[in-house]
Amino acid sequence: MISDKIVISGIGCALADFLYSGVSFSSTDFVKYQSRQPGDGGLSPGKLVFTEELEQYTSVPYQQIYQDLTKGKKPDSVNIGGPGLVSLINTAQLLDPGNFKVRYFGGAGNDDTADFIFDLLKKTPLDISNYERIGERFTPFTHVLSDPSYDNNHGERTFINNIGAAWDFTPDLLNDDFFDSDIVCLGGTALVPRIHDCLTELLARAKSNNCLTVVNTVFDFRNEKRNPGKPWPLGNTTESLKLIDLLIMDCEESLRISGSATIEDAAAYFAGEDIASFIITNGIRDLFAWSNGKVFTKTGLIQLPVSQNILETIKQNPELKGDTTGCGDNFAGGAIASLARQLRSHQKGGYDFMEALAWAIASGGFACFYLGGTYVEKHAGEKLARISDLVKKYNRQISQ
Repeated sequence: MISDKIVISGIGCALADFLYSGVSFSSTDFVKYQSRQPGDGGLSPGKLVFTEELEQYTSVPYQQIYQDLTKGKKPDSVNIGGPGLVSLINTAQLLDPGNFKVRYFGGAGNDDTADFIFDLLKKTPLDISNYERIGERFTPFTHVLSDPSYDNNHGERTFINNIGAAWDFTPDLLNDDFFDSDIVCLGGTALVPRIHDCLTELLARAKSNNCLTVVNTVFDFRNEKRNPGKPWPLGNTTESLKLIDLLIMDCEESLRISGSATIEDAAAYFAGEDIASFIITNGIRDLFAWSNGKVFTKTGLIQLPVSQNILETIKQNPELKGDTTGCGDNFAGGAIASLARQLRSHQKGGYDFMEALAWAIASGGFACFYLGGTYVEKHAGEKLARISDLVKKYNRQISQ
């Protein structure tokens, strides 16, 4: 579908993030619940674990674990989270609603957490007319433990997730309207199990409707637990990769999906598959990106740094430092927004990959200026103006 208004539709992980900053990953309380081997159900910096798996691993009720880790204090921030929802919020904030329509499809529970999410979403330009309360389970949530001193003060987070109502969202709840789109996005579907298991079929349906497809991943604890040390499946991975126009992963996810030992090996693996383009982020280290020319202009393997302007701004103004929660989700949203803008401008492929990467990097970096993944604008267009400035500064950085 290509019309006067570009339509972007997405599905995937949506939840409430309860953020606790200043949790030391070297503390006694954290270490006693820490993972000893991959997929065992314990806590691990930078990774996600499910509440029920953590309970099984520790033989301790989650409420007691939660109390030990947070010391009973209230969260520093409560925000909307999830690679599906947060990426699309950022996409919507970066696009003119007169020319673009950004829609999220999904299911929440029927509880106070859902009330919070819906109230906050009303302050964003995202179309949530297809985001509904389903079932009797809790709305998905994540307790995000953030240690700013980890990795030589670069910071890291640990995620404890309850899938809740996401168990009840199935492909048959997606109506035909979802696929009547120009771009279809699947974000963090590993936390929406029944969608994730049908990823190949959903991608095939999107492509049969001439949609561009974007997939951004999340730590797949379910498959890590099921087959420790084995590659995580993206449906039928080989077939799915053929149907993906842009795949966005962080380093850990790229290693686990590809079965590789290093980020270089993972990049080589994906470049050897029949995928249109991919990006592998790596925290404050260089990202890797590649395109075969089908959607974006053809490139070799690209390595790009993060924004030095953002790093220097935080260093010189420590009061601006929020946390890294949502950086990857907003990164994906920046790339999607750039793809949509370029699709509207000439609609023939051969899009500028460097432009999409610059918008992604600026969007991901901007998320470091506040707590949580979702930024609530003071007025429409505020975030676009701020990220546009960061994009200009980043382009100057990499052109030197």
